[in-house]
Amino acid sequence: MVRERESQQQQQVSYTVEQLVAVNPYNPDILTDLENHVNEQVSSQTYSLDANLCLLRLYQFEPERMSIPIVVRILIKALMAMPAPDFSLCLYLIPEQVQMEEKFKTLIVLSHYLETARFRQFWDEAVKNRSILEVVPGFEQAIQAYAIHVLSLTYQKVPRPILAEAINIEGLSLDKFLEYQVANSGWALEKGHGRSQLIVLPRNEFNHPELKKNTADSVPFEHVTRIFPILS
Repeated sequence: MVRERESQQQQQVSYTVEQLVAVNPYNPDILTDLENHVNEQVSSQTYSLDANLCLLRLYQFEPERMSIPIVVRILIKALMAMPAPDFSLCLYLIPEQVQMEEKFKTLIVLSHYLETARFRQFWDEAVKNRSILEVVPGFEQAIQAYAIHVLSLTYQKVPRPILAEAINIEGLSLDKFLEYQVANSGWALEKGHGRSQLIVLPRNEFNHPELKKNTADSVPFEHVTRIFPILS
């Protein structure tokens, strides 16, 4: 009976986290619930920016209770939400002395590389710091989807080497990826000069400005993430 009651209470906390944030976001009693919620976001590959910002604000009032691993996970999840500005919103709430720790310096550098579309540098740095990033499942796929989003804003036809560098996939794995996108996402392949290959991306208002008035043909970022396959 006691175990059943405890189980019901845990389910209630999990279900009402967003409500707790909305009703009393500055209540320190919900701090542990919010930390557990971060871990739930990681394990279930979900995301709640409002709850995470609330937790970071509570840490400001009670810095002695700050959990560095939890804050790292929040920032990684925020990186995965790009192009949304979530990473900057979270970083503003983290004390400067905490940001000086190596893990946070690394995440800030990675954020800068993504914001400036320096994908080669990003992937090189990510490989060096795999131990930090691998605690959050789906990170690589989320960044690959963001890279495709950036390319779709710029290119009508993207050369294969540029795509390969942006999403950090090469060789047979890239062939498999392209095959999937051609079959499911409206991509097409063309021969370029010599033996080069061009990838024709779906038309949108950014790579085809004449479509700007026709919002029905635009390609929102969430659509890109929905069609992006999980590569294994």
